[in-house]
Amino acid sequence: MLKFFKFVLPPLFAGLGIAFLVVFFSPNMRATLLPNVPLPSAMSVDHLSFADAVERAAPSVVTIISESISKEPRYKRQNTVQELGSGVIMSSDGYILTNYHVINNADQIMVLLTDGRRYFDVQLIGFDTITDLALLKINVEHLPVIPVSDRFAPRVGDVVLAIGNPLNLGQTITQGIISATGKQKITDSPYNSLLQMDAAINVGNSGGALVNSNGDLVGITSAQFKTRENLDIQGIFFAVPYSLAKEVMDKLIRHGRVVRGYLGFTGTAVDSTGKEVSDNFTPVAGLRITNLDPLGPAWQAGIKEQDIVIKIAGEDVTNPQKTLTVIGNSDPGHEIEFELYRNGEILKVMVKVAELETKL
Repeated sequence: MLKFFKFVLPPLFAGLGIAFLVVFFSPNMRATLLPNVPLPSAMSVDHLSFADAVERAAPSVVTIISESISKEPRYKRQNTVQELGSGVIMSSDGYILTNYHVINNADQIMVLLTDGRRYFDVQLIGFDTITDLALLKINVEHLPVIPVSDRFAPRVGDVVLAIGNPLNLGQTITQGIISATGKQKITDSPYNSLLQMDAAINVGNSGGALVNSNGDLVGITSAQFKTRENLDIQGIFFAVPYSLAKEVMDKLIRHGRVVRGYLGFTGTAVDSTGKEVSDNFTPVAGLRITNLDPLGPAWQAGIKEQDIVIKIAGEDVTNPQKTLTVIGNSDPGHEIEFELYRNGEILKVMVKVAELETKL
């Protein structure tokens, strides 16, 4: 066998060396030996296009028109009030996600597909006021489904496209980038976490699709940012991340509503010295209890204000949002072990999870 390799390898390497020299010194032969591979149209040297992404995603974005019967006398206003929005087909058998405020108090819901089909027999499966999401169902098979990728994690700087029907002008695409992730200050609940981006969202876009440059679903577009001063702010829009929207959708399909765990406290992230963390770079070592529901599960278990929670269910508290997610996903009645730091001592407390009550 050794003699065989000694006989074969020298001519083989010599041949490869000659071929390399020929290609190197004769550029006109490279096209024959190494043919040029054409780039896809979306990545051509002439222009950058998101047409392929739009072609994949756009057919699954629908228009939603909801009507409610007005209680005002006819001489004061129209007999019916219409609300315009968009929706995203999540399954081929007719599940559609949209915003709750689009169908809130609706007596009639109509779904319009991009191919012109209209459906009036629309079932409301359930809704979640915290994330402003609602799940609809139409009895149709083989519908176009929005492409999804469970491996995709949105990052600041990602290019995104918002697809919807603003102002009833017809399906429209707006483009921008993700400006921030994990936004909570603009919501009333710590259980919500939004994507901030600058792809324009106008009336009618609510409930539409936010997709990446491949056409995969990134989130469900939500309401435009408003301030109490009603400032004319541009380029600040929000969407519910796909991972959160899917979690809500799955719960609505299984239970018809979203059940979240509740422990009855709020806290502030602190570092290893107990100092409040006010940036995104200092490692979080715990969560200092700042407010307690006087009759909530945490208070009943003996937790006190200024306690520092360092572990929940055996996991270090290094990410407050992740900690809230663990609590929210816990079933009511389940007990969670808390590890606390109080007056120089480490304490372990079992807390029984209650159900979070939501306001309509």
